[in-house]
Amino acid sequence: MNANVKTIVFWAVLICVAVLLWAVVKNGHTRPDKQLNFSEFLAEVENGNIKSVAINGNTVKGDFATGNNAFHSVIPSNYPKLYDVLSDKKVQMEFNDANANSWVSMLVNASPFILLIGFWIFMMRQMQSGGNKALSFGKSRARLHSTQQRKVTFKDVAGVEEAKEELQEIIEFLREPAKFQKLGGRIPKGVLLIGPPGTGKTLMARAIAGEANVPFFSISGSDFVEMFVGVGASRVRDLFEQGKKNAPCIVFIDEIDAVGRHRGAGLGGGHDEREQTLNQLLVEMDGFESNEGVILVAATNRPDVLDPALLRPGRFDRRVVVGRPDVGGREAILRVHTKKVPLGDDVDLSVLGRGTPGLAGADLANLVNEAALNAARQNRKLVMMIDFEIAKDKILMGAERKSLILSDDEKRTTAYHEAGHAVVAVLVPHADPLHKVSIIPRGMALGITMQLPLDDKHNYSKVYCEDQLAIMMGGRIAEEIYLHQMTTGASNDIERATELARKMVCEWGMSTLGPLSFGKKEEQIFLGREISQHRDYSEETAIRIDAEVKSIISIAYDRARVIIEKYSTGMVTISEALLERETLDGREVKILLEGGTLPPFTSTRPPRDTGGDTQQVIRPDTTSGRRMPGLNDGERPQPA
Repeated sequence: MNANVKTIVFWAVLICVAVLLWAVVKNGHTRPDKQLNFSEFLAEVENGNIKSVAINGNTVKGDFATGNNAFHSVIPSNYPKLYDVLSDKKVQMEFNDANANSWVSMLVNASPFILLIGFWIFMMRQMQSGGNKALSFGKSRARLHSTQQRKVTFKDVAGVEEAKEELQEIIEFLREPAKFQKLGGRIPKGVLLIGPPGTGKTLMARAIAGEANVPFFSISGSDFVEMFVGVGASRVRDLFEQGKKNAPCIVFIDEIDAVGRHRGAGLGGGHDEREQTLNQLLVEMDGFESNEGVILVAATNRPDVLDPALLRPGRFDRRVVVGRPDVGGREAILRVHTKKVPLGDDVDLSVLGRGTPGLAGADLANLVNEAALNAARQNRKLVMMIDFEIAKDKILMGAERKSLILSDDEKRTTAYHEAGHAVVAVLVPHADPLHKVSIIPRGMALGITMQLPLDDKHNYSKVYCEDQLAIMMGGRIAEEIYLHQMTTGASNDIERATELARKMVCEWGMSTLGPLSFGKKEEQIFLGREISQHRDYSEETAIRIDAEVKSIISIAYDRARVIIEKYSTGMVTISEALLERETLDGREVKILLEGGTLPPFTSTRPPRDTGGDTQQVIRPDTTSGRRMPGLNDGERPQPA
C-alpha cells in the first residue's frame, strides 16, 4: 500500500467518523417525539391539534398545536387528499426532496461497517509493520548520503595535506578506473584513518563523500553489536550487499575498534558476539566472494588494539595517519574556522598558530568559538586578538575561578611558588621559552607557569628533560627558602618529576644503567589501558633503578636551588609583582630578573569569566603550577 492510498483511506475513515458523530449529536439534541400511525395522524389533523408538518417522501414530522411536543408518522404515497385536509385545517406544510439526504442516511447506516473495515486495515498494517521490524533486525543501519545534502569537500579540511593526497588518489580511481587498471593496478579495498581524537578523521570521511560522485554509506562500529547473537554478522553481510548493489561506492565505519579488537581476548570465555562480527567483516573484505568496487574507509584512535588479520594488505591496504597539525597546519585550520567570523584588524592567525602547540583541529575550532562567545559577551561587533588570547588561556590553562577566594597567606605562598618555577624556566638553557606566569586560580590549579615552544617538538633530549625536572623543583625550593615551609601545593610537581625521571631510567636509557628498558607493560585489550607492569628484572636492579631515579631528581633539585639563591633579588621582585598584577608574561619576568622596573600597573584585564564550566585541557608539555591539596591538575602529555 503506497502513501497515496494510505492517505485516501485515512481521510475516508475520518469523514465517516465525522458524519457519524454529527448524526449522533443531531439526534441527541432533537426533542423527544411521539410516533403516530396514519389513522391517529389523520384524527389529530381533523381535530385541529397539528400546528406544522415537514413532509420528506413517506415520512412526516411535525409539532402539535398545544404544548411543545413533536410527532412523526409514515404516510402512504398514493393518498392525494392529505394535502387538501392539511390545507383546510391551516396546517403549515414544508416539503423536502427525498433524495437530497439519502446519501447522508446511507452513510450513517454504513458508517459502522466502514469503521470496522478501517480498523481491520489499520491492525493488519500494524501487524505487518511489526513483522517487518522483526525481520529487519539484522539489516544494516548504514545511512546513504544523498547528493542534495550540504557537501564537505577537501577545501574544508586543512592541516593534513599528506592524508588528503592519499585519499585523493582513491577518489581519482573511482572517477577514472581505466587509468590505473590498464597498468595492472587495483583499487585499495580498505583505508584505515589513524590519529588522536579531534584531528579530523570523521571530517576527512565526510570530505571523501563530498568529493566522490559515488554512493557513500556511513555507520558506526557500535551499530553492529546488539544483545542478540548473530545480529552483528547479519548486519555486516547486509552492509556489503547494499554496497555491491550500489558499486562503486564507499563505506565508512567510524570507531572500528568497537568491533575490530583482537580475537581471543574475551574476559568471560565462551562465544563472543564481537568475534563473530569481526569474522564476518574479515570474510566480506577479502574472502571467497570478491566485493569489487566497495571501498571500506574506517577510523580509529586505537590501532594498537585492532586484530592483525584486519590490518593485513588485501583488507586495509593503506593506513593514513591523521596527526596533530604543525604550525602551518594550525594556521590553515584557523583560517578555515574563521571564514564566517568577523575579525578585527589586530588578529594575526600566524601568531595564534605558533602559540597553540599540541592543539588538534577540534581544539582550534573550540578556540575560535570561545573567542567569538567572549566578544559577544563584551558586546563587540568584531572578534579581537584579546578575545583569542582569553580563549587560549581558558583552553590551555582552564577557566578562571572567580568564586575561589584565597587568603593573603595562600596568595603569597602561591606567588613565591610560581615565581620559583618562572625564574628557573627563564635561566635554564634548554627549556622552552616562558610564556606566562599567573596566580589566578584556573581549573584545579591555584597558580600556573606556562611555557610555549618556539617550534613543534617531536623528540626530547636528555638535557631538555633535566631542565624540566629543575623547573618542576623550583616551586618547592622557593617555598622552603623564602617562606620556610613545605606545602601540599607541590604534590603534582613531585609526582610528574618522579614519573619523568623513572621514564628516563626505565624507558629512554638516559642513566648510568645504560640503554636498557625495564618493565614490560601488560594491557587488557577490552580495557584499553595499562593495568599492570610486569617486572622483568631482579631485586638488585630494582634497587639500582630507585637509586638512579632519586639521583636524577636530587641533581635537578640542587640545580634549581643554586639558581633561586643566586637570583634572590629578582625572585622576591617577581613574587611581589605577581601579588600586585596577578599575571606576568615572559618579557616582564626577564625585565624584573635583570633589575629593571615595569611601568605603573593599570588593570586592563577584562573581568574574570565565570560563565560555564570548562574542562582543563593543558596541552604544553612544560606547564607547572601550585596545585590544590589532594587534587591533581589533570592528565598532561609528557615528553615521549
